[in-house]
Amino acid sequence: MKKQNVRTLSLILCMFSYLLVGAAVFDALESETESSRRGILEKKRSEMKKKYRFSEDDYHEIERVVLQAEPHRAGRQWKFAGSFYFAITVITTIGYGHAAPGTDAGKVFCMFYAVLGIPLTLVMFQSLGERMNTFVRYLLHKTKQCLGFRRTEVSMENMVLVGFLSCIGTLCVGAAAFSYYEGWSFFHAYYYCFITLTTIGFGDFVALQKKEDLQKKTPYVAFSFMYILVGLTVIGAFLNLVVLRFLTMNTEDERRDAQERASLKRDRGLLDGVCSCFRQNPEFFMPLLDDVIILLYLKSLKEL
Repeated sequence: MKKQNVRTLSLILCMFSYLLVGAAVFDALESETESSRRGILEKKRSEMKKKYRFSEDDYHEIERVVLQAEPHRAGRQWKFAGSFYFAITVITTIGYGHAAPGTDAGKVFCMFYAVLGIPLTLVMFQSLGERMNTFVRYLLHKTKQCLGFRRTEVSMENMVLVGFLSCIGTLCVGAAAFSYYEGWSFFHAYYYCFITLTTIGFGDFVALQKKEDLQKKTPYVAFSFMYILVGLTVIGAFLNLVVLRFLTMNTEDERRDAQERASLKRDRGLLDGVCSCFRQNPEFFMPLLDDVIILLYLKSLKEL
């Protein structure tokens, strides 16, 4: 079996094993907490219904109104600033879910917008990541020269280390800023930055959702937009290094296999040509064949 096929099957098995481990861990960590929270909510729900004498229908209606009002806490979501924020979450596939088109025309446009915008964004971040890695490689090379290193070549390990530290730094800077502006703990702000820049986008923490933030805090809005775009570039550059290494391994294996196939085909053609000549002129090649057999015999004796 080809090395590439073995590697692909190994990756598939690793992915499914990783999924099983993740499911088991999340089950152990979250299941009991979910049950206890649900019990508390049910208790509060019963207390409210008893206190305010809500019927079941009244409670569901209030619940529906509260859920529909949730996206409007930050003010007008569909003015230009809010729409720009939404467009970023669409083309970067973050998809917080804090806002969604309410009209059929908006939903249709969103689908067409995403079909063109997502590939364009992926290509842009890929290109930016490559340019950033090239610049970092140049800086590392010059730094090694200035420090008097004997070997100034920049290895893949150097690039991965710098990329990893850049990711950690980007996440920490964002966590500090969002914890200040949003009033979150540093851990929750770091969690928000990680979920955002990896484009997971759960939506349990979303910036710019406090009252009128989108309209009244222009510098913070600009920082949030720039942080998402720059942060995605940094994360993309790092992932580009890791994925590029794997793709390089596959490409090298495929090139090696192609060279081996070409060599075998060339040798087979040469052998067919010799055999054809031998069949046409056996009296000419027979003495030569005897000499080759003798040479091979003497070589085997020498090796013994």
